[in-house]
Amino acid sequence: MSISKISSEGARISTRASTSVASDSIGDSESTHVVKADYTLEELRLMARKLRRHVVTMIATAGSGHPGGSLSAVEILTALYFRVLRHDPASPQWPDRDRFVLSKGHAAPALYATLAEAGYLPVNELGTLRQLGCQLQGHPDMRLTPGVEMSTGSLGQGLSFGIGAALAGRLDKRDYRVYVLLGDGECDEGQVWEAAMAAAHFKLDNLIAIVDRNELQLDGCTADIMDLEPFAAKWRAFGWRVIEIDGHNIEQVIAALEEARSVEGQPAMIIAHTIKGKGVSFMEGNVDFHGRAPNESELQIALKELA
Repeated sequence: MSISKISSEGARISTRASTSVASDSIGDSESTHVVKADYTLEELRLMARKLRRHVVTMIATAGSGHPGGSLSAVEILTALYFRVLRHDPASPQWPDRDRFVLSKGHAAPALYATLAEAGYLPVNELGTLRQLGCQLQGHPDMRLTPGVEMSTGSLGQGLSFGIGAALAGRLDKRDYRVYVLLGDGECDEGQVWEAAMAAAHFKLDNLIAIVDRNELQLDGCTADIMDLEPFAAKWRAFGWRVIEIDGHNIEQVIAALEEARSVEGQPAMIIAHTIKGKGVSFMEGNVDFHGRAPNESELQIALKELA
């Protein structure tokens, strides 16, 4: 595995993200403490740990969900919403906002936790995950949840949607960027590669895709089910600028996102090498937790490890 080393000194870090509302856990009432967008790296790491606690708690409470791929994407979402994205929780439909599409929609718990901590919804609402009539369904629904740009869950469609949004921005002469997070198992889908061709053809340098490369999918290793390698070379051959990073190193994630923003004349792909179930020892690299909720005793172990 070849991962580029991006130092904190070389990172061009944006502080454009708007303020967010913070709270410690799902059971707490929403805090009135406003957190500034210019988080330190240590504060971002603490936010990632908080998001992981939310993820395991809400999935355990629901008795259903996808912890593995939610936990592997936490640093990516943390960097996006608390350092890089231009967005406004008080005005989710602000026309000049950057767009984020969670193409791997089964990782919705991580997105919901992030949106709550960013101020789009009350943190204590996370405990309603997957309940009938709630706005936090098992997969994101743009009609229900503020801050959700696309209803996802059927894999392979998010990148195509992102291309449409990027083209619309160009036609409307708006300077927003579109970010799309895909799973590596999702890249088995042919539509992903059709979209890859189209994005390069239209030279969409306002489109940034990220692959959560945790090397596991629903029923096994990606290498065994449909080997993606040489993965980076494929994206380069399709006309993308490719950046490879350690997806759990918050400095590398931020620096890669900022580097991707500087790319001109072609779309950018960030391959983030991650660990499925990151942060919880018995979930890490364990395909069983792709779609299984922790029981009560497992939850307590997970929360202790994430304390």
